[in-house]
Amino acid sequence: MATITKESIGTLHEKITVKVDTADYLPGFEKALKEYSKKANIPGFRPGMVPKGMVKKMYGQSLFMDEVLKSVDKGLIDYLQNEKIEIFAQPLPMDTDMAKLDVNNPAEYNFDFEVGLKPEIELPAMDSLKITGYNIKVTDEMVKEQVEKLQNQYANRIGKTEVDNEEDFLTVTFSELGADGEKVEGGIVKHDSFPVKYFTENLRKEAIDKKEGDTLQITLGDAFAEKELEYVGQSLGVDVKDEANKQKQFELAITMVQEYEKRALDESFFNQLFPAGDVKTEEDFSNKIKEDIQNYWAAQSRNQIHDQLFHQLVDNTSVNFPDEFLKKWLKVQNGQDGQPAKTDEQIEKDMPSFLNQLKWTLISDKIVVDQSISVAPEEIQAFAKQQLMGYMGGNIQDMDDQPWVNDYVERMMKDRRFVEDSYNRIQSQKLFEWAEKEVKPEDKDISVEDFTKMVEEHQHHHH
Repeated sequence: MATITKESIGTLHEKITVKVDTADYLPGFEKALKEYSKKANIPGFRPGMVPKGMVKKMYGQSLFMDEVLKSVDKGLIDYLQNEKIEIFAQPLPMDTDMAKLDVNNPAEYNFDFEVGLKPEIELPAMDSLKITGYNIKVTDEMVKEQVEKLQNQYANRIGKTEVDNEEDFLTVTFSELGADGEKVEGGIVKHDSFPVKYFTENLRKEAIDKKEGDTLQITLGDAFAEKELEYVGQSLGVDVKDEANKQKQFELAITMVQEYEKRALDESFFNQLFPAGDVKTEEDFSNKIKEDIQNYWAAQSRNQIHDQLFHQLVDNTSVNFPDEFLKKWLKVQNGQDGQPAKTDEQIEKDMPSFLNQLKWTLISDKIVVDQSISVAPEEIQAFAKQQLMGYMGGNIQDMDDQPWVNDYVERMMKDRRFVEDSYNRIQSQKLFEWAEKEVKPEDKDISVEDFTKMVEEHQHHHH
């Protein structure tokens, strides 16, 4: 049985020495040698009849080293498990002269490893965290704008012969032009649809009276205002922040002209959006829209509370790390798994962010253990169904008993990556739900505009 000793070589940084003698590895080596003799395929000898001495001479050193290292690994793993020692990552082997492992001279060997110990942490009192609960005001104007947006989104499209106002809708084909005004071979060709009012004022006037089959020649940056240019740029796959791209020339071939007849606020429209049939009047419809908007912004407010909880817990939990070990471990991992290698300077620069992530892992692990937060297989199955319904745009109550839904769920439950990802997401959600109940947020009224600006500035600050 391997003999283990350890000594401190830094903060939460220890050296573990594993000593093995011949009794630990020779029986395994003899067994491996015997089994290899049975399988060895050497010209001049029948299978299984190769002399043990010949096998030892040809393959003994390799088999010997394997058995010694197996006994070392087993001794180390058993020690960590029996002593319940919590470590980061995995033990790192220290310099060992492998040439001393000699099949012809078995001896006692020492192998040194360094490990980084996980620290004990104490979380701050949850009710001491300074958390703000934002009450986002939903105004009548917001409801009115959403109603009109839905009326336009579900509007009736009516074909017409020519453009006569800026509300008309064009279906066009973009074709990239060269400096000579001719279409670029292999250039951008893209079909798209948008209202005439997307154009800048001069181009809107030029578009009036245009018919199907007519064309417009444009300079991209001059044809659309900033917001509309961003939409068109995404459609074309062009970075419109690049001034050179704004100067690109295109021919727009009009393939269809339509006008939109705004959807009437009647029962057929209400039933299309709310199939339960509980919306009968315009007032009911507005109330439903307002409720949807409130639910959306309440969810955004909760997300913000979760974000605050993350930062407050990380900022107010003191954790000591085995910094030197972790730097060594990062260097060992450097450039593995297809990732580009980093310099020592880059690793040093990334350490604060890495330690913050590590701190959150320790915090969340502690909460999960202390609060007995678990995820049952049934919850992962339900999550898979919800995800499927989200893709399908369907109602889970209507489709829950469909055999193909259960087939899909069974297939996903066999996907290890999906199960692990779903488990982590559900566990994380439960963690924040627990934390949310433990804190005492200070309520604050805020407008949508101010809330959105605050979130954007926060995201910019943390990136």
